[in-house]
Amino acid sequence: MILTKQYRCIHSASCQCTKGHLSEDVIFLVFHNLNWNPKLIATLSCVCKWFDDLAKRVLWKEFCRTRAPKMLCDLQSNGSHIVDGNWRALGKLLIYCSGCTKGGLFNRIQIPGHFVYQTRFSRTSGKSFLLPQYRTDVLYVSDPCEHLDQGEEGDVGFFRGIFKSFATSKVRKMLISKGAKLHPKEVCPYCKAKLWSMLQAKMIPQSASCRLGSYEDCIEYYVCLNGHMLGICTLLPLSDSEEASELE
Repeated sequence: MILTKQYRCIHSASCQCTKGHLSEDVIFLVFHNLNWNPKLIATLSCVCKWFDDLAKRVLWKEFCRTRAPKMLCDLQSNGSHIVDGNWRALGKLLIYCSGCTKGGLFNRIQIPGHFVYQTRFSRTSGKSFLLPQYRTDVLYVSDPCEHLDQGEEGDVGFFRGIFKSFATSKVRKMLISKGAKLHPKEVCPYCKAKLWSMLQAKMIPQSASCRLGSYEDCIEYYVCLNGHMLGICTLLPLSDSEEASELE
């Protein structure tokens, strides 16, 4: 079937799309057939500003709805707007482990960021990352992405998450009340917003290390202004982590 290009790119004079674009409906059907492949969505976004805008408004939104329907339904319930306008950031959060760089956010070891095939996010697990007085807040947290045998650092785990209605959350109010400082240089790898350190704010409960199966003094995580969370920990050996889970 021959598809007629219907739209011209009017966003940039330097855009190479001089012969117009397919309609949004056609592109929607193509990516629906591709099961909202995130790598292809990211590739399309690089073509020009018109495609990038379409990906932000439509394609990443459908990707998120397909990959995490229950979590997304909860995040958008009760008038929450945490993901409105941030579909690409949420899509990246679902499938991308940010890793770390020496001298960067975690300042420990060089582990490149990478895509992950599948990750489970849990609202129940999220409560373990909140002090008891803040557990009415809703936080979804992933299982740790394990990077084993990292020299002196041992077995390293990265985890990520997202708050529901972060703008009105108790955690945000307390961070502001404490006068917590935003990181002077580093930003959220998912949305580029500034970051608060939960370690510096002394808001990391012991239950977080129990949930992760990590050493209690080797866990750190940040929360950005948009409610995305990212963290790192040193994982216990398997037998020790099983004991920690029993204690929890």
